[in-house]
Amino acid sequence: MKYEQLAKDIIANVGGKENVNSVVHCITRLRFKLKDEKKANTDVLKNMDGVVTVMKSGGQYQVVIGNHVPDVYKSVVAVGGFDSAQPVEADSGEKGSLFNRFIDMISGIFTPILGVLAASGMIKGFNALFVAIGWLDEQGGTYEILNAIGDALFYFLPILLGYTAMKKFGGTPFLGMVIAMALVYPALEAIPNAGEPLYTLFAGSMFESPVYIEFFGIPVILMTYSMSVIPIILSAFFAAKLERFFARVIPDVVKMFLVPMFTLLIIIPLTFIIIGPIATWASQLLGQATIWVYDLSPIIAGAFLGGFWLVFVMFGLHWGLVPIGINNFTSQGWDPILALIFVHSFALAGAILAVWIKTKNSNTKTLSAPALISSIFGVTEPAMYGIALPLKKPFIFTLISSAIGGAMLGFFGSVGYVMGGLGIFQIPSFISPDGIDMSLIGAIIAAVVGLVLAFVLTFFFGGINKNQDEAPTEKGNTTITNRKSESIVSPLNGEVKNLADIQDAAFASGALGKGVAIEPTEGKLFAPVSGTVSALFPTNHAIGITTDGGAEILVHIGMDTVQLEGKYFTAHTTQGNRVEKGQLLIEFDANAIKEAGFALTTPVVVTNQYDYEITLVEADKIQSQDPLLEVIPK
Repeated sequence: MKYEQLAKDIIANVGGKENVNSVVHCITRLRFKLKDEKKANTDVLKNMDGVVTVMKSGGQYQVVIGNHVPDVYKSVVAVGGFDSAQPVEADSGEKGSLFNRFIDMISGIFTPILGVLAASGMIKGFNALFVAIGWLDEQGGTYEILNAIGDALFYFLPILLGYTAMKKFGGTPFLGMVIAMALVYPALEAIPNAGEPLYTLFAGSMFESPVYIEFFGIPVILMTYSMSVIPIILSAFFAAKLERFFARVIPDVVKMFLVPMFTLLIIIPLTFIIIGPIATWASQLLGQATIWVYDLSPIIAGAFLGGFWLVFVMFGLHWGLVPIGINNFTSQGWDPILALIFVHSFALAGAILAVWIKTKNSNTKTLSAPALISSIFGVTEPAMYGIALPLKKPFIFTLISSAIGGAMLGFFGSVGYVMGGLGIFQIPSFISPDGIDMSLIGAIIAAVVGLVLAFVLTFFFGGINKNQDEAPTEKGNTTITNRKSESIVSPLNGEVKNLADIQDAAFASGALGKGVAIEPTEGKLFAPVSGTVSALFPTNHAIGITTDGGAEILVHIGMDTVQLEGKYFTAHTTQGNRVEKGQLLIEFDANAIKEAGFALTTPVVVTNQYDYEITLVEADKIQSQDPLLEVIPK
């Protein structure tokens, strides 16, 4: 690890890992919560190479690192053995908006298993393909073993989700697995096939349910929980809360076995009696609702999902659709939602192929080849963020072509039968259990049309060589051209202050960059430059932008406002986005932040200050979009 020694020195001088309750990081600093701050060697840390300074605020011991703090944080977590399962500054994620909390929950549960989930689906898809073209016999041992490899994860999916969901909800992951094991226990699953029901509940309604067993006289509605999604997630949510309750009230001497025992004894019967049936009905209704929308107009649904899928990915909104698709696979055996986005990677590949062929810029050509290959295999981020978005028109043509391809998928009735990979690896997922039909053929036609259309539009109308300075060069997830002089405007309305006069020592010293501070008079932050959002902290209180000319701008709203955990801040962009000068980036409730006891003084600094001569504005008051800084390359 590049920062392993620095991490060891930091941990040793905050009092050792046994003195650390938790560690997270914000955009520039490590934020420790220490058991005893007196054990920390503050003077040693301040003079340590790699450390800018040390600050104490709001119950946190802050070791200021600079822009590379995420890499140092990873080393600190690895060296110290701290828990990094939760996102950075995880506490903020739990208290953001309801929508953000939902997206964070879904991504936290499904992200750890997506790779193996896609791999299993690909194996099932290829197995079906081999049978369809006569390579394998459906009665043969080879088919059966391959089918077991591909099907095992889906059958026991609740067990994996029990682990990841409990981990996400802050419970013991193995408890979640045991709950799921009980749900798919073979003896219970076999009961409905062993005899007549005792009686029937909700007869004559859509929820009609035969009852075969009772639990202390309470009717138990037995459902099929193998391959289910929602029941185990809800069960894990309540189990985590129940476990925390017992951990508080049970004496330490017997806590190790009594906490899990009481948790299981309560949550598993509750799941069978209440949570499971309700969640199963909800998942069935969800599946039927998506199919109903699809049936209204498959063509419109395909155009919408295909055309906006990459936009959804940029904003993280795709996490709201992925579990719906998985739920459809598990509840009814097929899904149109994830099928309709199939063309997007091929459309992007077509656009990048046109850029690669036509560009005269060596940097763009070098980046295009690997981006093209990754797009074909369904990995779109390098092509999208590195080439298509910076050049704009290729991205627009990709969306148009993907929308047309999605409409064609809807027209042909293409649906997925397994959760497979993306790009070319998704093709076998279109094979019906009955063999090859228009679901697969239509998908291939749509993919070819999407690729060719995006290629033609980009090649002839993409304006690829209109400006030879347009080409991107690699710099993390951002793109820059050769450095040039630029004017940075004010992102806020307010009063200008000298950076040295503000209360935050890290910014006041100039160690984090050269610039000025602004005391805002309005709760709106606008883009001070045109460029790419290189960093947007989850709490939305700080944003970094890399300009087209290479200057790295950091705007930090308020002092220690990270402790508000995202409250009172609303972002209108996301990391990796292209923004234009004057665009609204963040809104914040200035009065509420002040009432919470936080200063609103906002530093605006150039973090790669040593690459530039920086001239500061001479003004007391300033309006948004007034000139603020001039940067001239050295």
